[in-house]
Amino acid sequence: MSYRIKIHTPEGVSDAQRIAAEARFRDALVANLGSDEMIAPVYAMYRQLVVVYGETPDVESMTESERAVFESWQLAETAAMIAAFGTHRYLDEGGFELTLLDEDAQQGV
Repeated sequence: MSYRIKIHTPEGVSDAQRIAAEARFRDALVANLGSDEMIAPVYAMYRQLVVVYGETPDVESMTESERAVFESWQLAETAAMIAAFGTHRYLDEGGFELTLLDEDAQQGV
């Protein structure tokens, strides 16, 4: 499973700045999740947990492994947002889109 990261930036940000922000975002995810290969599966599991438990779940209702995945993604995402946008950013200044890609579709199978 692979992924694509797209950073949404405010107007006036150059392509080079956006690309650099995407790299910082990805690097922070890698640093927090352990490897590039962990980003897509952890994000996929996180999204499944959000469907089941909601955006702000009662973590006590989760299993230990579900809670570990949920909290790991949230910590990694927070670190990535800070890396990409800085610690004093406003929510309307930018955001990200992480798209999970099916490897068979990428290869034209």
